[in-house]
Amino acid sequence: MKFVFVDKKGTMSGPVQAYAEKKLSKLDRFFKEDAEATLKCTVLKERHQVEITVRSSGTIFRVSESTADMYASIDAAVTIMERQIRKNKTRLEKRLRQGAYERALDVETPVEQEEEYKILRTKKFAIKPMGQEEAILQMNLVGHSFFAFRNEDDGGSFAVVYRRADGGYGLIEDDT
Repeated sequence: MKFVFVDKKGTMSGPVQAYAEKKLSKLDRFFKEDAEATLKCTVLKERHQVEITVRSSGTIFRVSESTADMYASIDAAVTIMERQIRKNKTRLEKRLRQGAYERALDVETPVEQEEEYKILRTKKFAIKPMGQEEAILQMNLVGHSFFAFRNEDDGGSFAVVYRRADGGYGLIEDDT
């Protein structure tokens, strides 16, 4: 696994990088060699926030954790990511390294029951071409937090506008 370290509002010391690399290498058994782990550390007032993003075989895993200590944040984030992988192990087995779960079973860590993804409702509707401004207007008119449309500004490609938590808007576009 390749490691990328990003620090905001401060510099990440060598011992913290070494500690993070050691902890993240525990996850190595789940991923193929092409995996890349990005560790982003931010210090906000008295809080140390760690965001770990692992990209492997087209799948993205992301965890964010914040505590009063950088080392504790790293520990918590790695634990949560490992729990996520274990919880979804049957869905992820085809994408992750084969045989990773046989070696990963710990006596002290019980495997959580996997919840079933259940689609409760299906809607079908025509996706008409429109501009981004019109899509935001349509989203606000129907009172939803997202709206799917064909972006006529981008040659009719599929796109989604959504309302962000900070009150702004976001756009998700198809990159093909």
